[in-house]
Amino acid sequence: MDFDNYDFDPSIYDEMFLPDGSPREHCRQLYETLTRLSAEELVSIQERVTRSFSHEGITFAVYGDDEADERTIPVDCLPRIISSADWRHLEAGLTQRLSALNLFLEDIYGEARIVHDGLIPVDVVRGCPQYRIEMRGFSAPQGTWVAICGTDLVRTNDGFRVLEDNLRVPSGVSYMLANRKAAKSSLRRLYRSSRVREVSHYGRVLLETLRELAPEGRSDPSIVLLTPGVYNSAFYEHIFLARQLGAELVEGRDLLVNDGFLYMRTTRGLRRVDVVYRRVDDDFIDPLVFRPDSLLGVPGLMHAYKLGNVTLANAPGTGVADDKSVYAYVPDMIRYYLSEDPILANVETKLCRRPEDLEYTLDNLQDLVVKRVGESGGYGMLIGPHSTPEERGEYAKQVRADPAGFISQPVLALSRSPCLIDGRFEPRHVDLRPFVLCGRETRIVPGAFCRVALRKGSLVVNSSQGGGGKDLWVLED
Repeated sequence: MDFDNYDFDPSIYDEMFLPDGSPREHCRQLYETLTRLSAEELVSIQERVTRSFSHEGITFAVYGDDEADERTIPVDCLPRIISSADWRHLEAGLTQRLSALNLFLEDIYGEARIVHDGLIPVDVVRGCPQYRIEMRGFSAPQGTWVAICGTDLVRTNDGFRVLEDNLRVPSGVSYMLANRKAAKSSLRRLYRSSRVREVSHYGRVLLETLRELAPEGRSDPSIVLLTPGVYNSAFYEHIFLARQLGAELVEGRDLLVNDGFLYMRTTRGLRRVDVVYRRVDDDFIDPLVFRPDSLLGVPGLMHAYKLGNVTLANAPGTGVADDKSVYAYVPDMIRYYLSEDPILANVETKLCRRPEDLEYTLDNLQDLVVKRVGESGGYGMLIGPHSTPEERGEYAKQVRADPAGFISQPVLALSRSPCLIDGRFEPRHVDLRPFVLCGRETRIVPGAFCRVALRKGSLVVNSSQGGGGKDLWVLED
């Protein structure tokens, strides 16, 4: 099938094609394979990929007014390919960024030098809802507050940029692995000949990272994955990762604290737990410290953690470092803590807490993306060019009422990648979320959850709002 009707737009970076419409060198083999296949063969491949997700039960939950709607995530069969040189650049930038973020967290819960030196305002840090005063004076094992990070990246004609850092309970790695399994089985010959770097060892790398963070003296640490339970939107992933790790999947009621140590209830009695990979938000992990009405956590867990008898990954309080206002200061953190220039750029960001940025945002709503600092998943934001005057007027009232709760950014021309839409090739906007693991060293599996805005013209890649996924192939040198 050919690309004759493919919508080329030189103002938007295309992951497969150069501005003149010829395939990029590292995509040439994929291009030639696709053009040799018939429309019927491609549709058959897409159906196999979709079926594999359905059979594996790979779902996510969308919450409506009354109940959760369980859906199979849409997946596109055409892989997105990244060259080895581009991947090396991303690896270096992501490693640098997470190093600075961990140093920032260690600092702000300790001496807060970066605040005292005037690089970031105290109210941006301590006024953040995710700042946990309970963590003041705590030092994370090996300085690793964030062991698992999912960083969202976009590409434009100006290169890669970091859209946001997900440092609390980042999700999506199961989709990365499932996308690979589906694409690998449906495009076997192309996959073998393309020399794609593997991601199937992610579970082993994650396990190694968590073992490195175990309390001292625990040579064979016991690891559990703490889930909120079956009704959580990412419960499929919790099951998947527990299997990958060979760890027990537990809920709060399965654990108890005794004499400052954490134990798991088993049919053979209590078993000590050394590391908790938690997928439960800060507010709910310990009712004695955070929300007293929580039924999801473990009373006394924070006490055992602060004694150093158990490790939590990620540490409570990390959310302050992925707040959308704090995001604007990450390049300054890199310079401050590492004495290096940032390898990966941020998106230009206006903080509406600043009077001049507020004025600029309100004057240019029609041209900007405006986001609530505490929201995620594509919710609570205004995409100016796609909004009505009425929507902008209503949103402006909300911004004026709480300027510190909003940031604004330019509308980026996110790169596009070919997708199979209704039996033909069409470009769709994409981003990618690589997963960065930090123990004694930083490790990045060569792949990512590549999200796709499947609705034509849409820039929203979130699954809950019509987005889907596709496999990301990182090529060998």
